[in-house]
Amino acid sequence: MAARLGRCRVVVAPRFDDPAWTSQWSGTQTTLDISVAAGGEEHDVAMDVLICLGQALWEKTTRAEREAFWRLLEVEISQGVSGEIDEDALEAKRLLLANRANARSARRLEEYGQAAFAATAAEYVHCLWHDVTVRAGAEFLPPEQLRARLRLFERWFPPDRGYRLFPPAE
Repeated sequence: MAARLGRCRVVVAPRFDDPAWTSQWSGTQTTLDISVAAGGEEHDVAMDVLICLGQALWEKTTRAEREAFWRLLEVEISQGVSGEIDEDALEAKRLLLANRANARSARRLEEYGQAAFAATAAEYVHCLWHDVTVRAGAEFLPPEQLRARLRLFERWFPPDRGYRLFPPAE
């Protein structure tokens, strides 16, 4: 992922009075700049950075990678999976599937794909840091689908030596 994204500069800024201000990123050919709102829990700030990195990574995916990710999302939707990894991806999915007009909207589809990809990228890195707890319920991505997404990222972006995504099979 780091090789694909290139040089990154992260600025942690105090939480602004504007509640609409959120963490954001912008990129040039040589540098990815991320501005993150501080003030929340440290874990949440770190996840905001990872989401921004995932959003930027979406812009650098190959055609084959995007097609593979779209196929994965298509299978999930056809299986009736209503949950998602995080709130932003869940909201984008709900908007996409709210009605037939939205379901045919290229813009809504792209928003959902980017949100789901960014959340998956963030969770992938998060899983490499430490063990995570998979939450269950209608709002959350079921373990089987989560595992499929993480395995896809593991193929595209193998962990460094000494790191594992899943424990060895017993």
